[in-house]
Amino acid sequence: MDFRTVYVVILLFFGLLIIIRNIRIVPQAHAFVIERLGAYLRTWHTGLHLKIPFIDRVVSAVSLKEQVVDFKPQPVITKDNVTMQIDTVVFYQITDPKLYTYGVDYPMVAIENLTATTLRNIIGDLELDQTLTSRDTVNTKMRSILDEATDPWGIKINRVELKNILPPREIQDSMEKQMKAERERRESILRAEGEKKSAILVAEGQKESVILNAEARKQAAILEAEAKKEAAIREAEGQAEAIVKVQKATAEGLRMLKEADPSQQVLALKSLEAFAKAADGKATKIIIPSEIQGLAGIATSVAELLKEAAPENDKKA
Repeated sequence: MDFRTVYVVILLFFGLLIIIRNIRIVPQAHAFVIERLGAYLRTWHTGLHLKIPFIDRVVSAVSLKEQVVDFKPQPVITKDNVTMQIDTVVFYQITDPKLYTYGVDYPMVAIENLTATTLRNIIGDLELDQTLTSRDTVNTKMRSILDEATDPWGIKINRVELKNILPPREIQDSMEKQMKAERERRESILRAEGEKKSAILVAEGQKESVILNAEARKQAAILEAEAKKEAAIREAEGQAEAIVKVQKATAEGLRMLKEADPSQQVLALKSLEAFAKAADGKATKIIIPSEIQGLAGIATSVAELLKEAAPENDKKA
């Protein structure tokens, strides 16, 4: 191999090496700012790119993703002259790589200083209580002011958050005591409301119990009255049925007596039996009709004759 061949091979090798080294691949969500001979040329976005060796150069590689920066606490003074420490968190995104590269030196330092200045201006118009209770308002104002100020830098401020608000120690102690008193007050209110509800529930339970007891007594009285009524009805029906049966028996006896056609003496004897039964009762005086008195005498005579005839019968026997 002669010298010319070696020289050509070396040139080709270095040429290939130079071409390879000037090939750039831009990843997703990134952008490259390119200059040619010191002047802005173009912005490369995602994909494969080739720059001219020794003429073009990549000035900056910019991330287009949303980024977060946490700034250290800044001393601020409220409207009522209370000094406190507030640290902020800023969510931002680069929207124009060219403006971000050429708009301002040290963009993060610029955003930090702008954030501190804006925060002092906003808090200076608020008193301590408003500062502690108006975080959303302060966040919204700061985002609007910072977004407008950073727009020429190719930066969009998506969100600003007050991370911590630290008032002086004595004010913190006072706030803690106030919060403790407020918690105790709420606890007392809740306890009183609970006792009130409990008393109401107890009263309602007692009322319901009284109503149920009264209703039970009412039902018992109704049932007892119905039972007595039913018993009286049953008794009355039994008495009525007994009377009906007695009347039927009496009527049947009269009918049979009528059909037998008894003599006057038989009727008198029956009457005498009836008066004999009446004499067994509690009556002290009995008035006997005259017709029965005669019949009684006859009956007495017959009885005496029967008594006299009885011994004679015994002797014959």
